[in-house]
Amino acid sequence: MGLRPNLLTRRTAGVASTTLALLLSTAAVGVVPAASAFSAAPSGSCAEPADSHSNARVAKGGHAKLDPNELTAKQVRDREADLAAALRERANFRAGAAATPLATVTIPVVVHVIQRDSTRAGGNIPDSMVTQQISVLNTAYSGGTGGAATAFSFQLTKVHHVTNAAWYPIVEGSSAERQMKSSLREGGKNTLNLYLGELSDDLLGWATFPQRKLNSMDGVVALSESLPGGTATNYNQGDTGTHEVGHWLNLYHTFQGGCSGSGDSVSDTPAEASPAFECPTGRDTCTATGKDPITNFMDYTYDSCMYQFTAGQASRMLTAWNAYRAA
Repeated sequence: MGLRPNLLTRRTAGVASTTLALLLSTAAVGVVPAASAFSAAPSGSCAEPADSHSNARVAKGGHAKLDPNELTAKQVRDREADLAAALRERANFRAGAAATPLATVTIPVVVHVIQRDSTRAGGNIPDSMVTQQISVLNTAYSGGTGGAATAFSFQLTKVHHVTNAAWYPIVEGSSAERQMKSSLREGGKNTLNLYLGELSDDLLGWATFPQRKLNSMDGVVALSESLPGGTATNYNQGDTGTHEVGHWLNLYHTFQGGCSGSGDSVSDTPAEASPAFECPTGRDTCTATGKDPITNFMDYTYDSCMYQFTAGQASRMLTAWNAYRAA
């Protein structure tokens, strides 16, 4: 996909399926590498990491010219150092109730449906698909599909249909994407803005990582036909949204860093050399303990094969929330 590292691509019905690669775009998005493996920034540091990227998902068969969701070792170090610094900053400078770490979080969700015209072919999906997507997020993040329960639930506050051919399809990293988000984004750092539409480069979606200062690019972009009931074969059960929100909450891909180093910075996700696609069985690409986590929401398998976050991922997301997004 010749784009930045955190995008996922896909091919919908009638087109060769694309490689699920979640790209990390340079729009200051949320990448979270292994914190324990990297030195923290000086305690007085307030600088944002120099290399912040967006995450994308690519579908099986996609042509990622670069591995779109892979962070470099330096980007991971920078993200981990920034997370440590943000936690220190919160502890040192915030007082009162806001300084108390949250144990449960309800995230308000504003959905922007970007359409070329009022037809389904032009991107005008029914609101029922949006409400089903929110239900998928709540089930996945509560552990209802079999994984660990996280602290997060999602509350739909608005569905905004926007007809603008200049923003359709949504092109990752373009000036049109920046204009779209700058014009439409609502709420603070704790509000999830979800942009839906046809996407460029066979991508399934992308997301930004959290940062200390709110950026207008903050949010998640997803292929509208990846929502429950959509036409993106094998990727139409809503788990592109689940995956991308994981990035927005500071999770890396399970295959981040391959078999060496600290990987995705989560100790209970086994190391994985490369993304897994479709629904492989018995895949084990690293000598470390544990088979590849192909059922994890942060891999690239079909929606039907993804069903869990781990306890370590749940903890990492909550830590990042308290560092970056809590009021």
